[in-house]
Formats: sequence, structure tokens, C-alpha cells
Amino acid sequence: VYRNSHAGDLIWTASTIKLAMVVDLLTRQRAGTLSLSADDRRLIAAMLHSSDDDAADTLWSRYGGADRQTFNTAFPRYGMTDLQPQRGFTDVYPYWGFQKSTANDLDRLINYVLTTFDPSDRADVVGQLQQVAPDQQWGVWGAGASMTPGNKDGWSLEQGGWVINSVGFAGPGQRYTLAVMNSLGTAGGYDDGVETTTQLSRVLL
Repeated sequence: VYRNSHAGDLIWTASTIKLAMVVDLLTRQRAGTLSLSADDRRLIAAMLHSSDDDAADTLWSRYGGADRQTFNTAFPRYGMTDLQPQRGFTDVYPYWGFQKSTANDLDRLINYVLTTFDPSDRADVVGQLQQVAPDQQWGVWGAGASMTPGNKDGWSLEQGGWVINSVGFAGPGQRYTLAVMNSLGTAGGYDDGVETTTQLSRVLL
């Protein structure tokens, strides 16, 4: 296990939080507290495959509760104990798109998926993360095809510059996990962040 000195820094989650949404929805489905429709399943697949924002918006509204707190209340159960929703950026609060978390949180989340999640749900999510759309094949994907990686990426242009994140796994039986949160500030753009995050994953994995 390795963590650098910034693994506990709060950084915008961007779309990596969609993985936590999927975990919570499938957990609630298995517990019998909600019943996911075929349309819900389609939206979940879209969030994982192409990081579809409209799908995330729909599911956040549909299953976030009247006060929109349901997801955030549940997220710490999956390891996201540092997560902090951010006010002042949208009329909806909390909102999936404006939250800050840490690389430690993303590490705990992906390891929850791999070690604690229901086996059937785990197999489904792992399979989907291993078949993400071509424009999602960076970051942890840099481990290379022989390592059969899977990842959930996230990127956003926030105050101060680009944030480029990736969390996922690689290796036989998803042996290795990696969480990278890359806050470039004014030092680079989207392409720089994608290249940095991918090359880092290639070196480590």
C-alpha cells in the first residue's frame, strides 16, 4: 500500500462519484428498499460506460430523496468518509457534480466494490468498468490491456483549473487498485491531465 502526502487533500470528485452512486443504488436494490426499473439499469450502465451526466442527474433526482441527502448519507458506508458536498454552485444541494473528496476515499470505494460488495453486483460492475467507452480509456487504463484494467474517470474545469481523476483496478483477479486525483490548477489543460494520469498508472501498474 502506498499513499503520497496529498492522499488526504480534498479535491473535486468530478464524475468518479458516479461509481459511489451505482454502489448505493445496487445496495438499496438488494436490500429491498427500492426497485430499479429497466430504465434505471440503462442509466446506471450509461454512467459507468460513458460517464453520462444526464443519467446521473436523473438518478440523483429520482433516488436522492426529497431533501437530496439520501446518497450523501449513504456514501460513508462505502468508504467515502472524507466526502464534503459543496454549496453555492447549483440550486440543488447536495448535488453529485459539486462535491469534494480525497484519493483515500476513492481507494476505499474501489476496494469496497472488490471486497465487500455483493458478489453478483461486484461481477456486474467490474465487467462494466472493464468495457468503458473509448473516451474513458485513460487513467488507470494505462496499466495496459494485458492487465485487464477497469476504471471510472472524472474530469471537470473548476475554479482554478482542470481536475482529472481516475480510480480503478488492474491485474489478475483485480489484484491491484489505484486512485489518482490530479488537480492541475493553472499548470495544464485536459489533455495534460489525461496524459499525466495515464502515464502515472502505466508506471505504477
